[in-house]
Amino acid sequence: MIKARAIGTKSVLYLLLSAGAIILIVPFVWMVLTAFKTFQETLIVPIKWFPSQFRLDNFREVLNQLNFARYYLNTMIVTVSITLLQILFCSMAAYGFARIKFPGRSVLFIVLLSMLMIPQQMTLLPSYILLSRLRWLDTFLALIIPNLFSVYGTFFLRQFFLSLPGELEEAAIIDGCSRWGIYRKIFLPLSTAALAAFGVFTVLWAWNDLMWPLVMTSKETIRVLSVGIATLVGQHATRNNWLMAASMLATAPMIIMFIVLQKKFIAGISITGLKA
Repeated sequence: MIKARAIGTKSVLYLLLSAGAIILIVPFVWMVLTAFKTFQETLIVPIKWFPSQFRLDNFREVLNQLNFARYYLNTMIVTVSITLLQILFCSMAAYGFARIKFPGRSVLFIVLLSMLMIPQQMTLLPSYILLSRLRWLDTFLALIIPNLFSVYGTFFLRQFFLSLPGELEEAAIIDGCSRWGIYRKIFLPLSTAALAAFGVFTVLWAWNDLMWPLVMTSKETIRVLSVGIATLVGQHATRNNWLMAASMLATAPMIIMFIVLQKKFIAGISITGLKA
């Protein structure tokens, strides 16, 4: 009886997981198939899932209309810079909150976490005015510097640092190691999986971010992929086949990155606890 109940529970769980997977995969499949359709085929109702013929014309049109090479370069510069800077600053802040006792640490950390409840839209206008006065608009500084720190990243890494044994830190202090030495020589080498997981999150966010670069930049020379693809959306009509082809070209590097780093990503998620 107990065995039959366990089998039934697993069956229901697998069914729910399969349904969730299908819900997530179907839009991606539709994007891939639409990228090979003609414009007329995208207008057919009910939806015609498969194109009558797989064509590469949409990709050629997108590459002719958009400066994809420049957009890729700009996006890579912004993404790599934000990711490396966030890993550096968030890991240092996380180490401070997890291992260094100072007055008001808990209160300051709660205040920091409260910033997660503030929508980005509320700070967009003040940020624009500030960057305008700094003359950073339409520069990489506007895309990188305001995003060099992450509250979520600090919380994420702090939880991992709390799970590391305190004996390692105590032994290092007895041997005369400084706080910077403990952070650099002990905590960072032991945190590669967590740092890799956070790096994947940051890369995905920075690569796909639209609102911030759309507001802070207007020149094509500084345009990133998300903004470039958004220009394909028309006021009265949109050629969805071109839009999906551009989306495929922009998504491909992230899919390859996840395939290559999926073990690090899964390991980081599995070992990062929620210790208070």
